[in-house]
Amino acid sequence: MTARIVSIGTAVPPTRIAQEVARDIFAAQEGADRLARRRIQAVFDASAIAQRHTVLTEFASGAAAGPAAFVDAEGRLLSPTTGPRNDRFIAAAPELTAAAARSALADAGIDPSAVTHVVTVSCTGLFAPGPDYRLVRDLGLSPTVERCHLGFIGCAAALPALRVASALAATRPDAVVLVVCTELCTLHLRPSNDPQQIVAASVFADGAAAAVVTADPSAGRAGGLDLDRFGTALTDEGETDMVWTIGDNGFEMILSAEVPRIIGREIQGAVGRFLGDDAPPEVWAVHPGGRSVLDRVEAGLDLPPDALAASRAVLRDFGNMSSATILFILASLLRDDEVPDGARVAGLAFGPGLTVESALMTRRRPAVTTADDVGLALAASA
Repeated sequence: MTARIVSIGTAVPPTRIAQEVARDIFAAQEGADRLARRRIQAVFDASAIAQRHTVLTEFASGAAAGPAAFVDAEGRLLSPTTGPRNDRFIAAAPELTAAAARSALADAGIDPSAVTHVVTVSCTGLFAPGPDYRLVRDLGLSPTVERCHLGFIGCAAALPALRVASALAATRPDAVVLVVCTELCTLHLRPSNDPQQIVAASVFADGAAAAVVTADPSAGRAGGLDLDRFGTALTDEGETDMVWTIGDNGFEMILSAEVPRIIGREIQGAVGRFLGDDAPPEVWAVHPGGRSVLDRVEAGLDLPPDALAASRAVLRDFGNMSSATILFILASLLRDDEVPDGARVAGLAFGPGLTVESALMTRRRPAVTTADDVGLALAASA
């Protein structure tokens, strides 16, 4: 039996920041020269992002007290050390993780007691016992639930997590796998005049998304996304252009201007090898690393202008939430009445390396029960 995504739930922190507010906070940093401020305005304004969410409540309400504060009393961006940043991850991530998971289970109509496996994902914080353990406790799952955590894979991690979930679902007929990606990217903002740090600051945001995966046809409500197959490819270049490391003042992202260009050059070959002789899919779910990444994918694959509408809408409304982002896109496609039953959906996500993760899925819509169907059923049972 084919594993399928039964439902997807999403959650974001309550603090919502308009892009122009985030721009002004970043531009007001101490030490920003005239050239840096001009670059900040240009990059933030060209991002195609309208708003983002953050666990940093001081971005909306003023300075927070203590060593973990990110904004001072004058509204200038600060740079706490890595320990206090990670403490805020430990404090905020479990609640957001549980919220997304509860939403997914409720939408699927699945009781938490039915969950057999948990797969959690994050590259923006570390602790043990970790998010997988906390999810079992916070949702009241069985203490025998099998758990794994995928850490530090970056923006591409949701597709490997779904691949793991699909394999786990094949191990037993009653398996129900809960996949949750939680990323608090804004915890790693720092003052900087570096063009790469400015680009990172202009796009990254916080959010969590959960998917319920099972091969049991009786579990959850009918419909969803069949997980047909997965693929991974390393590009010929880009190992030093997208890098994620741990520094003394938070996790440090290298995101060079070459990343969109590398993706543009490599995407046709990577997707062609993945699809093989299959016809092109009807629907695309592409991780929006940024507006220029989507532009390059669209051009490289010769897609029509509206092919990446779902990806652009998530980028506009939520920014780049690293691994959680592609699940937000798939959630929007599950709600889209224009995606017909049987439509093939290609998922693409990009991570450090430069790595291209791919998934081929099929949209399954629930059967519609009509009054005639009910009458025929009653007649047959009479």
